Amino acid sequence: MSYTIEGRTGTWEIVVGLEVHAQVISHSKLFSGASTTFGGDPNTQVSLVDAAFPGMLPVINHECVAQAIRTGLGLNAQINLFSRFDRKNYFYADLPQGYQISQFEHPIVGKGTISIELQNGDVREIGITRLHLEQDAGKLLHDQDPTKSFVDLNRSGVALMEIVSEPDIREPEEAGAYLRKLRQILRYLGTCDGNMEEGSMRADVNVSVRKAGEPFRTRCEIKNVNSIRFVMQAIEVEAARQVEIWENGGEVDQETRLFDPGRGETRTMRSKEDAHDYRYFPDPDLLPLVLEQAWVDELATKLPELPDAKRARFQAEYGIAFYDAGVLIAEQAVADYYEAVARGRDGKLAATWVMGDLFAALNRTSNTIETSPVSADALGKMLDLIADKTINGKIAKEVFEDMVETGESPDAIVEKKGLRQVTDTGTIDAAITAVLEKHPDKLAEYRSGKDKLFGFFVGQVMKETKGKANPAMVNEALKTHLDA
Repeated sequence: MSYTIEGRTGTWEIVVGLEVHAQVISHSKLFSGASTTFGGDPNTQVSLVDAAFPGMLPVINHECVAQAIRTGLGLNAQINLFSRFDRKNYFYADLPQGYQISQFEHPIVGKGTISIELQNGDVREIGITRLHLEQDAGKLLHDQDPTKSFVDLNRSGVALMEIVSEPDIREPEEAGAYLRKLRQILRYLGTCDGNMEEGSMRADVNVSVRKAGEPFRTRCEIKNVNSIRFVMQAIEVEAARQVEIWENGGEVDQETRLFDPGRGETRTMRSKEDAHDYRYFPDPDLLPLVLEQAWVDELATKLPELPDAKRARFQAEYGIAFYDAGVLIAEQAVADYYEAVARGRDGKLAATWVMGDLFAALNRTSNTIETSPVSADALGKMLDLIADKTINGKIAKEVFEDMVETGESPDAIVEKKGLRQVTDTGTIDAAITAVLEKHPDKLAEYRSGKDKLFGFFVGQVMKETKGKANPAMVNEALKTHLDA
């Protein structure tokens, strides 16, 4: 059942399309050689082209084109061998040229799809309309002076990929799942770092509502939302606002709005422009972009393994569940860590340790997988100690905690603390005898039919051996002693 809003006049469905602006990972800007490094002092990464000095001509960045193609291939999209740059004319203080170089009628990437998974396990396909390349604008700074605004052009001219979805999204959860999946794909491809806090990925959210079976009604665009959580909240708030307007006999105006997360509301920014308002025309300073199929094919052969393919392989190779595989491939670094641990070992056991004890330790110590105090190699060696029965599962927990705290190898910890598992049958038999002598009443109860006491005796023997006895050997030996 789709997400719906129950109004006075009946049930309303929401319709959402997302325009995601993803900053291309490249050393220099789309049409100039200026640096794209984040965090530089204002206006220190600006070329004459970025500042729109007279007579300065743009030169296309080859790597930015390659990154757009890689992204299109990762989105199962059509790569257009012919594309063209256009001037999108509008005037604002952070746009020195008075126009933005973008792509309008002929984008570099055409239709594609993204497969998303919802919390209930449903899988949906969300269509991609297009991906086009364009320059970013500068940034206005309003908090530097009580009466003036300042302009930082460091971001001006940075390459963006605008990835436009079809209006296929029907609920906030789907929008969140779409953005997480898109971000995941971009990060796997290495074409955008997906850092929404730094503005390298942000979304314009187009929202409308309608009754079941109706054609689309007027949409509003919520501009520059910079977190997945805010996107989901903005959709809920804006949809409710539109339903109220329609049900009160009003008309929703097509406009651009801003989302205020503090107040939980959207508010008008400006009336929505249509394409003709921007007076698009082909940029006379740039030739059309004509690609060779052989180059596109070469880029395709060098793509990394993408999330869906990696998930299926993890399930097949390591025998782990669909959900577990999804957790482990969520980030490329986690997937690499897990695979280093699991390769040649019990994949399910490796998944249990990575998703359980390791993730808990990272959270507790405020580390990421990249800064983990326990390396994949060290965790793998600890699993080897379990596999060859040097230690049991309970002792492994103690060893792992020491590894987190000290960074020592599991072998060294086991030897230093004398944690090697007891597998000597004589020692285990002696421990069992001692336990039975201490608890003659429990022994009598067991032999009179209280089989549930078996677990009590196992616990007592493990306590007697300080947790070092091999549990399987304890179980087997206990049965012999108790039934004697």
